[in-house]
Amino acid sequence: MTSAQMRAARAMLDWSQMKLAEESGVSVETIKRLERMTGSLEATKVVTLNALKNALVAGGVEFTNGDEPGVKLRAKRKR
Repeated sequence: MTSAQMRAARAMLDWSQMKLAEESGVSVETIKRLERMTGSLEATKVVTLNALKNALVAGGVEFTNGDEPGVKLRAKRKR
């Protein structure tokens, strides 16, 4: 996950940094620090990245990787 993907995912869900902190169990200060970084967040603790990514995915986003990493809202399932 990149810092841009994290910011974009949060924006798509209309989540504040506080909301992401509540959903992930990661501190607001850590989220602020990660969002200020550029590029990949691979140097961050795996447990922290997993908590953030899992919260965002549970909220409804899908991370895309490949030639151009991105993020999109997951299609809602028809009932």
